[in-house]
Amino acid sequence: MRHKQGQVVSTKQQKTLVVKVDNYKTHPKYKKRFKVSKKFHVDNPENAAYEIGQTIEIFETKPLSKLKRWTIVKPTQQ
Repeated sequence: MRHKQGQVVSTKQQKTLVVKVDNYKTHPKYKKRFKVSKKFHVDNPENAAYEIGQTIEIFETKPLSKLKRWTIVKPTQQ
């Protein structure tokens, strides 16, 4: 199973969070590092309260809906 860590971007939907995950890539020719981010729709089955900007850990699951393929493991301590 794949695990990722990201920040909560949106909590407007019920039982769903939108989490932004940042990765760094290196340009093949110029060797400069740059940030690439991607948003994931995450299942929140207990509908627990999360704040925007909070860092959480997510893991991949079977498809739960059209966009949701990730579930919350736990909030990470900052």
